[in-house]
Amino acid sequence: MIVSYDTIIYMKPPFKITSTITNLIAEISKLLGSLEATTLNIPGPKLRKKNKIKTIKSTLAIEGHTFTEDQITAVLENKKVLGSSKEVLEVKNAIELYEMIDQFESHKTSDFLKAHKVLMKGLVDNAGKYRAKNVGVFSGTKVKHIAPKPIFVSELITNTFSWMKKEKELHPLILSSIIHYEIEFIHPFEDGNGRMGRFWQALILKEYDKFFKYVPVESLIEKNQIKYYKALEMSDKAGDSTAFVEFMLIVIKESLIEMSSELMGITNTYEDRLSKGRDYFKDKQFSRKDYMGLFKNISSATASRDLKDGVAQKILTKNGQKNQTEYKFV
Repeated sequence: MIVSYDTIIYMKPPFKITSTITNLIAEISKLLGSLEATTLNIPGPKLRKKNKIKTIKSTLAIEGHTFTEDQITAVLENKKVLGSSKEVLEVKNAIELYEMIDQFESHKTSDFLKAHKVLMKGLVDNAGKYRAKNVGVFSGTKVKHIAPKPIFVSELITNTFSWMKKEKELHPLILSSIIHYEIEFIHPFEDGNGRMGRFWQALILKEYDKFFKYVPVESLIEKNQIKYYKALEMSDKAGDSTAFVEFMLIVIKESLIEMSSELMGITNTYEDRLSKGRDYFKDKQFSRKDYMGLFKNISSATASRDLKDGVAQKILTKNGQKNQTEYKFV
């Protein structure tokens, strides 16, 4: 887009595919394949919950929210927590939004507005509506970014999302980062723009590969918060999103490396194994031998115990006797 404060001529978002970007895409793809093979495409329930909490904590902390992971956990579990009513509501809204991620389609502006309404309900008067005021990003008294006038916001978002829907050749890892940047550049809302930019990238990544639903990319953004804002600033000055795309790809790569390290340190429980077994076998019948083929490092006694516990908890049904026994997930 070509922008001055008073006029806008829409073009596709400007960016360049650098060798750094190309190399990062290859590295991320390799890491992702390795992780999916390790976890059978879905991490265990304990890690999923842990990473959801990290995601919520981090995306809010970037905006100055003070809750710890323990406090976020308490809110998630509907326990009482010490804190301002505003911060508690911010957490509840963010939890609700990320739990709804499968209900949104990234190219739909109606879903974009619906997501903002969930995120900001009870916090601002115009949740789910584009801003009607001029806004800017400041660091102290210094102006970092002046967003386009409010009369242009709806058209800019519509055109950007239309381009995203039509774009078939660009790798989703790059596309998600460009859209994240464009949301921050347009600043479509009076409040919640940072959270929405990060969430919308998470949505695009999840649409690309469902494994990303469980990767707390926001946690690495928080750890590199200064670099995050610097990358936004560099892209603003350059007039294209290349610097921000490179930064986000590094963050995504580091998020996958960190998750891999966590997985290596986890001793899978039978709950983890049954969860992965459900994802693998789905509604098909399987034997203990099939189950052991999936988890090659467990003994026959452990496999028998897993399956017995699964039946006792009504997670599994059991048919047949001895060597003819078969199981099926309920």
